[in-house]
Amino acid sequence: MKPKLRAIEAHPIQHEGQEMLLLRDPLRLTDTTIAIPRPLAPLLALMDGSRDEAGLEAALQVRSGVRLAPGLLSQFLADLDQACLLDNEHAAQAQRAALEAFRRQPFRPLTTSDGSSAAADPEQMGAWLQSFLDALPPQAPPAAKQPVRGLISPHIDYQRGGPVYAQVWRAAAQAAREAELVVILGTDHQGGEGTLTLTPQSYATPWGVLPTDGALVEALTETLGPAEAFGDELHHRSEHSIELAAIWLHFVRGGKPVPVLPILCGGFGAFVAGEGEPADHPPFAAALDLLRATMAARQTLVVAAADLAHMGPAFGDPRGLDFVARARLRQADDRLLEAIYAGDAEAFFAQIKAEGNRRNVCGVAPIYLTLRLLEGAAGEPAGYDQCPADTQGLSFVSIAGVILH
Repeated sequence: MKPKLRAIEAHPIQHEGQEMLLLRDPLRLTDTTIAIPRPLAPLLALMDGSRDEAGLEAALQVRSGVRLAPGLLSQFLADLDQACLLDNEHAAQAQRAALEAFRRQPFRPLTTSDGSSAAADPEQMGAWLQSFLDALPPQAPPAAKQPVRGLISPHIDYQRGGPVYAQVWRAAAQAAREAELVVILGTDHQGGEGTLTLTPQSYATPWGVLPTDGALVEALTETLGPAEAFGDELHHRSEHSIELAAIWLHFVRGGKPVPVLPILCGGFGAFVAGEGEPADHPPFAAALDLLRATMAARQTLVVAAADLAHMGPAFGDPRGLDFVARARLRQADDRLLEAIYAGDAEAFFAQIKAEGNRRNVCGVAPIYLTLRLLEGAAGEPAGYDQCPADTQGLSFVSIAGVILH
């Protein structure tokens, strides 16, 4: 057997004064977690399916100078298998079973990923979201503008992002109430490169269920192919980006449902690295053509559930962000937002590519695809913030609200 590790979460922890890594399956196929001493971390990188147990032990000793006690590796591999962290038939069976269970549910339940105990209570959640709206300054009388066609809404938790959520959803409230279809493009934090992942499941909110447009899902599946459309469908079960936008959508509609098309968008790392251009990616072109045809016949609101930069030690940067660094972050965000306000998807992506996405903008795919879908849209700002991401005040996530006319 040549063990190969699946995509996993690894979190540094302290246990009895020892530095450890806590390993967890991001799909939560099991609730089992595994803690390993930090010196064994190089072993994880070696588990690429090219080495058997003897090869792993030898490579670890040569590369890191770590000699394992007899039987330790065998037990570690057995633990990984038990936790569904190996890319093998056991994990594949668990994933198939989890997907079947997900599809059998009457709807996708709330994950309460905003961290609030109020998430499942419509009165508490409604009062909480309304408090963010009430804290905004009075809204000036609207000038004559083109109708709102889309928006960029954060997907950070409400505790930190509430004021920006409130600004963008207040500005888009009328469009949300009048929409006959809402397309929500969410960041898939676990997604593969250039993926578009559908689900026939409807999303629950505290006010009931927002029905997924099954006919549109079927049409897109015929266009993309089932493997492309549903390969990562289980990500919908726990991914929070679409849920956090859906809750605000249902709230500003007063609890009235509307057909929704939830699409999780995978990474752009390969495009950023120069492996092709998103404009030439066949799945994008096919999906956008179909959606534009749909939008021509139905009053549609497009939502990009997307955050901006993730910077500081919490995200792997060697240095924290002081006042000057945060000012530079704002300047870089402003340049990116100017391309968004111009409705220029290619200029937006060109900036991301030019900087190698070193600022870890995690909403690249939803924003890019929204701009492509709404060709010719003009944007205006609807909030901006830099939200703390550690207790030391050294790491930040930047977020912005944008209205697209």
